[in-house]
Amino acid sequence: MAPDTLSSAGKVAIITGSGRENGIGAAIALALARNGASVVINYVSESSAPRAVKVADKAKDLGAKAVVIQADASTQEGATKLVQETLAGFQTDKIDILVNNAGHGAAQGKTFNGLTADEVQSAFVLNTLSTLYVIQAAAKYMRRGGRIVNIGSIVSRMRNLPGVSIYGASKAAQEYLTGAIATELGPNTGITVNTVAPGPIAETDAGSWFPNNDVKHVAFQRMEAETRLGKLAGNVDDVADAVLLLVSDHARWITGQYIAVSGGVTE
Repeated sequence: MAPDTLSSAGKVAIITGSGRENGIGAAIALALARNGASVVINYVSESSAPRAVKVADKAKDLGAKAVVIQADASTQEGATKLVQETLAGFQTDKIDILVNNAGHGAAQGKTFNGLTADEVQSAFVLNTLSTLYVIQAAAKYMRRGGRIVNIGSIVSRMRNLPGVSIYGASKAAQEYLTGAIATELGPNTGITVNTVAPGPIAETDAGSWFPNNDVKHVAFQRMEAETRLGKLAGNVDDVADAVLLLVSDHARWITGQYIAVSGGVTE
């Protein structure tokens, strides 16, 4: 009998927000590419285009097929564009894996009474609605055994942290969607839906979203006190490997779950 693997050979994978070479999304895309998947590298802003091409080139160097698609997942139109260009780019009629990684640390470092209406709306549009819109667009092309992974945050369950109220609330709403959509999709399709919730991750652009102030010091000090592996920050590959497991055939009986990838930080 052949040894068990986490192969994604022959599968088509969309990873939203994967156009920054030092980011979690890019690491997930490359982990899937290394294991045989055809991957979509998605970005939004023109300034990210050269970086997205670099990620795609790395995937191709691993022997994978890769396409770069500019699309705004925070709108239904953008989500539909992303899915349709995926199908056209790989000349296929199916999507096997969807990783909802796009998001933003909107208003991190600000206390709740200082939040503006734009910051509140941006948090939910980028962190919650984008997840819903892309699943709506992609699920109809996913066959039995399809995999959806939403990238959340341990902040959604850590209500003792200052300066992350609206970010945490938007990620908590995304987490609720994970369970609700798993319930609706699972019985008839066998599609699994799970949340992977990273703790602090070193050396990504997202690390700059939280200003280096007293609020950050208190928040990080509380998380560091709860880690079980002796350090606060993980790296992008820690998250990518967790996703790789969840999209494999070995995870067929795991759905509707919240899985923290945080070195043991608890809520």
